[in-house]
Amino acid sequence: MSVLGQNISITGYRRILSFAMPFHILLCALVLSGCSLFVSSATVDMTENLSYVILNNNDLATVETGGPAYLLMIDSLLHADPENEVLLRSAANIYTAYTDVFVKDKDRAKKLTNKALDYALRSICVRRSNTCSFRQSSFHEFENVISALNVKDVPVLFALGSAWAAWIQANREDWNAIAEISRVEVLMQRVVELDEFYQNGAAHLYLGVLATFLPQAMGGKPDVGRQHFERVLEISNNKNLMAKVIYARQYARLVFDRGLHDRLLTEVLKAEPIVPGYVLGNTLAQQRARELLDSADEYF
Repeated sequence: MSVLGQNISITGYRRILSFAMPFHILLCALVLSGCSLFVSSATVDMTENLSYVILNNNDLATVETGGPAYLLMIDSLLHADPENEVLLRSAANIYTAYTDVFVKDKDRAKKLTNKALDYALRSICVRRSNTCSFRQSSFHEFENVISALNVKDVPVLFALGSAWAAWIQANREDWNAIAEISRVEVLMQRVVELDEFYQNGAAHLYLGVLATFLPQAMGGKPDVGRQHFERVLEISNNKNLMAKVIYARQYARLVFDRGLHDRLLTEVLKAEPIVPGYVLGNTLAQQRARELLDSADEYF
């Protein structure tokens, strides 16, 4: 089995699929504003206010409890307008976000990520008819289709890459699913090429993880991964605390750099999490940072 020409072991694949992707929740801003294109002005105000409240809420339990109601609402909007590209993309984003952050049950995660991926594939198909069957095409043909897309396609490219990664994670025991990792990398690389600032550099975060899931001796690219992680922090002006957590977990632990590991996580814990647009993600990041620091002695 290989990813972009690299020979990958089963241990390597399972390592990459073991990481959580909690930064997805930041996509709620895009999701909610996307829906505003198809509803009344009163609902526009409601969704914009809801977006603000979600992203700036430091109570994860409240967001978790309220999430399913929004999933049902967006499903109902799609029932009335099933070929709406932006609405399909929004649905993919919110299903991906909610599953990545809150769903622990394996069977439920498979169901929700399958729906997210279906919505994302339908969205890009509506936008670009030559993509409708590219999941079944050869890898080379897939690359050619993606390379022809432009900056206006970035939102749907990122939504598809995110949903696909979440689907693979939920189906990580299936080698047919694992074999599709390389396609996620192609999608995220194209996002970076076209607009690396999209979603505050989140595509760099994906690529950083993909580059650091194996040691260098086994084909990993830790130096490349570090560059991607550093770029995310630069783009977000260090406001995205989850980026530091993932940097510590994926890179610092991989190369056994205890100094970097503890520094990043300590910075997360000392940082002010109440930053407009990042409150929810930063709150979760501080929780994860404490867990990693608590287990550091056993790991290193």
